[in-house]
Amino acid sequence: MINVQNVSKRYGKFLANDDISLAVQPGEMAMLLGPNGAGKSTLIKSVCGLLRYQGSITIGGFDNRTAEAKRLLGYVPEMPVLYPMLTVYEHLEFIAKAYRLDDWQPLAEGLLQRFELSDKTAKLGKELSKGMQQKVSVCCALLPQPKAVILDEPLVGLDPHGIREIKTAISDMKNWGCALLISTHMIESMEDNWDVTYIMKDGKVAAVCHRGELSAGQTLEDIYFSITEGGGKE
Repeated sequence: MINVQNVSKRYGKFLANDDISLAVQPGEMAMLLGPNGAGKSTLIKSVCGLLRYQGSITIGGFDNRTAEAKRLLGYVPEMPVLYPMLTVYEHLEFIAKAYRLDDWQPLAEGLLQRFELSDKTAKLGKELSKGMQQKVSVCCALLPQPKAVILDEPLVGLDPHGIREIKTAISDMKNWGCALLISTHMIESMEDNWDVTYIMKDGKVAAVCHRGELSAGQTLEDIYFSITEGGGKE
C-alpha cells in the first residue's frame, strides 16, 4: 500500500535521506525510529507529497503526488496545523467537502465522541490546547476512512485518555486493513502493535526489524540502542 523505492532528499549539500526503500502492506503497522536528525520527518513529508525528492513513492499503486493517492492517505503531523478561525466541527466539514464525502456526519460525531470533543465542536482552532488540536487532527485524518495512514509522533502532548484512544484507534485501523506508518520516539508505547520497524541513522535505514524475528528475551529497544548508540548494523 505504501511503497518507497530508492528515495533521496537533499537540502543544498546536506543529504537528509539517502537511498531509502521501505514498504507497508495493508493491515500492517510499520514504525519509523531514529534519533533527532536521522531523517524521519523528511521521509514522512516526502511520502505525504510535501517535498520534492529523487526516487519513487506510491500509495496503493498511485504516484503519491496524484489525487488518487491523496484520497487513500491520511496524515497526522507532529505539530497540528488547524485553521485558527474555524471551529472544530467546521474542520471536519471542510475535510468532508474537500473529499466529497457523503453521509459523513455520523462518522464525524462518532470520532468527536471517541476523542472527547463533542462539547468542543463550537470552539475555534486558536482556542484549543495542543492536545485538543492533535485530537482534531486525528479526527480529520480518519474521517475520509483512508487506506493508509501516516502518524508523526501521534502521542506527544496528549493526556492519558487521549493516548489510550489514539492507541485504540491505531489498533482498530490495523484491524480494518489500513497500512500504518508511525514515526515515534516512544518505543514502548507501540510495543503491542508493530509488525516491522525501520531504524534510521544518518539519513539511511540502518536496520529492518520484523516482530517474528526477535530472539528470546530480545527487545526492540535493545536493537534500537545497539544501532543508534553502538554503531551496529542488523
